[in-house]
Amino acid sequence: QVQLVQSGGGLVQAGGSLRLSCAASGSIFSIDPMCWYRQAPGKQRELVAAITRGGRTNCADSVRGRFTISRDNAKNTVYLQMNSLKPEDTAIYYCAANVTVRTYGTSRYTRDYWGQGTQVTVSS
Repeated sequence: QVQLVQSGGGLVQAGGSLRLSCAASGSIFSIDPMCWYRQAPGKQRELVAAITRGGRTNCADSVRGRFTISRDNAKNTVYLQMNSLKPEDTAIYYCAANVTVRTYGTSRYTRDYWGQGTQVTVSS
């Protein structure tokens, strides 16, 4: 009933920039929060940044000052602007969202949904 579709990513040289987008669609009542995670080869998935519906943000120390998370509530979309990219930022990036879903009548349920993942590669 709910899908998260990512776009953006790719190959960039160190110092460059990329922008990721993630759009949620379906029977959505609300989404809070929306997040970006990443997983590098041989490493655990880690939280990169998160943003609440009200716009409060949090990000990992490793990306603070370089990455910016934002969202458009009207479009149910979250963005990750990545500047001053480093080779160690190379990973598969996933968006995630805690979604309250409308079902039949006034019924709802809440669960986490994930995007399909997108590769970000930063060359030195």
